[in-house]
Amino acid sequence: MMMTAQTATDFAKRAPSKAAQERGILPMPPLVYSDEVAAETAPLYELVKHVIPSIEWPFHAPYISAINKLKKERGAVILAHNYQTPEIFHGVADIRGDSLQLAIEAARSDADLIIQCGVHFMAETSKILCPDKTVLIPDSSAGCSLASSITAADVRALRDQYPGVPIITYVNTSADVKAECDICCTSSNAVEIVEGLGVDRVLLVPDQYLAKNVAAQTDVEVLTFAGSCEVHERFTADEIRSYRRSMPDVQVIAHPECPPEVVAEADFSGSTKGMIDWVKTNNPEKVMMITECSMADNVASETPDVNFVRPCNLCPHMKKITLPKILDSLLYMQEEVTVDPLVADKARRAVERMINLKS
Repeated sequence: MMMTAQTATDFAKRAPSKAAQERGILPMPPLVYSDEVAAETAPLYELVKHVIPSIEWPFHAPYISAINKLKKERGAVILAHNYQTPEIFHGVADIRGDSLQLAIEAARSDADLIIQCGVHFMAETSKILCPDKTVLIPDSSAGCSLASSITAADVRALRDQYPGVPIITYVNTSADVKAECDICCTSSNAVEIVEGLGVDRVLLVPDQYLAKNVAAQTDVEVLTFAGSCEVHERFTADEIRSYRRSMPDVQVIAHPECPPEVVAEADFSGSTKGMIDWVKTNNPEKVMMITECSMADNVASETPDVNFVRPCNLCPHMKKITLPKILDSLLYMQEEVTVDPLVADKARRAVERMINLKS
């Protein structure tokens, strides 16, 4: 069984970077799906066979095999966000989770080289918490609509407009924005952070829907900013009601980046980790996860008895990260993520304040 895993055109595109050429690094030979690769990756396919058709595996397996070997040679650790596709999430990742969880675990790791499979602000957060480590992202153009909705200048303007009001920033923001804020939060601890500051009024930026959902759970006045996630804002309450009419037994769980009227229709709302834990704990017969579509695939791999209904909204930025790009990142040590040390120090303080306030 010898199947070429990439076309000649694809291979030609995978030329080493100029810096790699200067170091004498040559392109890898074409990857093939051999009997050896099939046997080597068979246990991994068992994890994802419910969500990846067998006809697709011969195209993924050679990359997975090459990446897993090369990361050991490089002494690298691969981080994969919950929204990465199953062949990445279950095939090559060493650490899996939400953005902050990945960065914290990366800092605890002994590895000096981090490959961030997620979007750019996540790689920045890893660099902030791991300043002495090399952080690479397979595609530096993998951005985020929410992170790009606010700038450091916007935060400074808000501080002028609301003097004395603490500014809490969601971790889904750039290093520059984190550096201008007082403290960070995640979707799972936002209410705790808002109430833990001991004030009557806060600014929670940039996600307007997260802020509104938090405001509904606290007596603290929560001021909002007009940012949003292009994936979560597309879900509607009418859509959920329509699913319920056709499937009365479906359980609906929603991410708090969704509009409040969507969260109000859900049986549970929580962070990506909270949603995953809910499914594993409750083991519902049928569930609909109102979040990025690939996460349902990843959870379905671990809970094969649960029937997942998929109102599939994909993040175009997350999907820029692919197995070929991960392999290139390891091969050619590209694309490195850096953060100005002064910015990183201020941003790190905002993250650490959150961690210390929680503890």
